[in-house]
Amino acid sequence: GAAGRADLASLAANPALHTLRAAAELTGVSEKKLREDPAANIRGGAALLASYQKQVAGGTSEDVSQWYGAVARYSQSAHKDGATAFADRVFRTIGKGAAGVTQDGQRIRMEAAPSARPVTSQVDRLNLKASKAASTECPSTVQCTFVPGSPAGVQVADRPANGIRIDTIVIHDLETTYDAGVSGLTQPTNPAATHYVMRSSDGAVTQMVPTKDIAFHAGNYSTNLHSIGIEHEGYAVEGAKWYTEAQYEATADLVKYLSERFGIPLDRQHIVGHDNVAGPADSYVSGMHWDPGNGWDWGHFMELLGRPISGLHGVPAVGSVVTIDPGFTDNVQTVHVCPSDDPTGGTTTCADKQQASNFVYLRTAPSGTAPLFGDQAIHGTGTGTNRINDWGSTAQAGQQFVVAEVQGDWTAIWYSGTKVWFHNPDGKNAKRSFGVKIIRPAATAPVAVYGQSYPDASEYPVGLSPSKQAPLSMYSVPAGQAYVATQQAAVTDDYFKSSKTVVLGGRKMYTIQYNHRVALVYANDVTATPVTQHWENGGH
Repeated sequence: GAAGRADLASLAANPALHTLRAAAELTGVSEKKLREDPAANIRGGAALLASYQKQVAGGTSEDVSQWYGAVARYSQSAHKDGATAFADRVFRTIGKGAAGVTQDGQRIRMEAAPSARPVTSQVDRLNLKASKAASTECPSTVQCTFVPGSPAGVQVADRPANGIRIDTIVIHDLETTYDAGVSGLTQPTNPAATHYVMRSSDGAVTQMVPTKDIAFHAGNYSTNLHSIGIEHEGYAVEGAKWYTEAQYEATADLVKYLSERFGIPLDRQHIVGHDNVAGPADSYVSGMHWDPGNGWDWGHFMELLGRPISGLHGVPAVGSVVTIDPGFTDNVQTVHVCPSDDPTGGTTTCADKQQASNFVYLRTAPSGTAPLFGDQAIHGTGTGTNRINDWGSTAQAGQQFVVAEVQGDWTAIWYSGTKVWFHNPDGKNAKRSFGVKIIRPAATAPVAVYGQSYPDASEYPVGLSPSKQAPLSMYSVPAGQAYVATQQAAVTDDYFKSSKTVVLGGRKMYTIQYNHRVALVYANDVTATPVTQHWENGGH
């Protein structure tokens, strides 16, 4: 663990990583109960906050404006800018109020206190450092430290200066706690890596890999080549309990910073989950990770980015494009959870659970009793399930598809090489979308679908072994179907770390929203048509 390594000794000793222990000492409640019992957790947080208020002001106060310094201390930031940013976010929320629904359906509400005027000068009493460490690549609004990740999971590169574009940000969760995750990702033999790790309690950030370097975080080398990975403390099976507002807001600040720096569009086609990443080859597709799961509120996150899911709700026309948008807090879905899905140990038997969710279920016919669609890689020719990790039967908020048919309250979309249906009464679960590009097969034969984008073998220089580029045999795009291109057609490429050689191919590939995950097709196998409102309404 971290405490056993000299280079991580200061990290392990950092009091910010031991707030649970401090809360247990203040309340007399066990660390286990503080972690697992929501009421005890709130009590522990309140005890910590009160202890900080006494340190800052000499005693507690009924005037919320007098708690600014304690809230800044609660951030655990060692730097003034990070602590101030956290306290400012908290007081903005206090001023406007908040409401929501927990993952188990409980409604919560905090009344607005617009008259609160925080005494911001209190932060000076904390004697914090003036700025974050210079070695990190973070916005000034987040607490950011650097801890080097495992070299086994990193390829040193010089993106994007060496010609490798950075066009995607992948959202993950750790499936463990923040300190355990950071410690595990430093182990020399760990083949996985990530650029950033986000803490749940306050949104603090540990950067582990420079953005210029390639981190093995997505389970797909082509994706790793062009992306930045952001891990979050938490567990996909109970995401809404872990994905806190502080974490959402800090991640949004980080993503906006990375977007501006690298020119990454702030949309769901470029800001994706690990569960949206293509399987690189046949043998990998069914086992691809499904984090951050249905508990990540994509709609809220995109709002924080200043790019809410756009479009108008309404019954869509056949051939038009829709963006899935079922909401989150009121979109309560039933999922089947088993012990193997839950590394927290909180699930002891398989059972159905109702959770606020970011998806709609997809069925084989326009009926609530029709079987769920089964992804070919997971179920072969069988039907799907409502198992929480069965990503193949769902479409997620922000994803875009072409409408294949409409019957009553049901809308069909082209998905995974076939027609699937989702419940969409009066168009409430999707928005009509424009400004996108639709691809269709250019000929009558089905178009091959790929999980990676490597150059042709003949395009590699002598002495460099070509990476295998093979289609995903269970998938295709049949003639008559249409899919949304999520990114512009881009040249195939590969990278060799030993010689720092970038290999560029002569052909281009489109990334498309193929099912719950994206896939790739060669540009010369398809035709691409831009979709504008003028075009949809019959313009020319």
